[in-house]
Amino acid sequence: MNTTHLHLLLNHFPIIGTLIGSGLLLWGIVRKQNTIKTAAALVLAVMAIIAIPVYLTGEPAEESVENLPGISGSLIELHEEAAVIAIWLMGITGLASLGALLFAWQKRKATGTVFILVLILSVFAFGTMARTGYYGGQIRHTEIRNVNAAQVDSQQGDQEESKGGEKDDDDD
Repeated sequence: MNTTHLHLLLNHFPIIGTLIGSGLLLWGIVRKQNTIKTAAALVLAVMAIIAIPVYLTGEPAEESVENLPGISGSLIELHEEAAVIAIWLMGITGLASLGALLFAWQKRKATGTVFILVLILSVFAFGTMARTGYYGGQIRHTEIRNVNAAQVDSQQGDQEESKGGEKDDDDD
């Protein structure tokens, strides 16, 4: 097994796990069940930890596929940019989850508020992780692309040109 296999194997866990953790946390908050909230916070913290190797294996995975036929550099770039946002938000969510666990253990008054904060963060973390996974899936799965990769590359080139970068016309 190489880093690309590891990236592909692990990348689903933070997405699905964060969704499960968010749902579980919402259920625990609604039902006012500390045990459920604690379990949800643990799930979210573990998903934040699992997201680290997913993120770190992304660059080696990119290197293994970037020169394959049909691979869009623009889609890889979208995936990479989304991953940066997702890993930071997932890390913040994981730390907030650990903070909520600490507050619960110390039986602080603000524990309920911290769990609500974790819920809000986890929903955003799930959204960014799902978006990252969506872009990652489009890299190799042409059947789920809503636009042709060539169109994405063309749009990317047009955006760079409008930002002041010059497009090389000598290739025509």
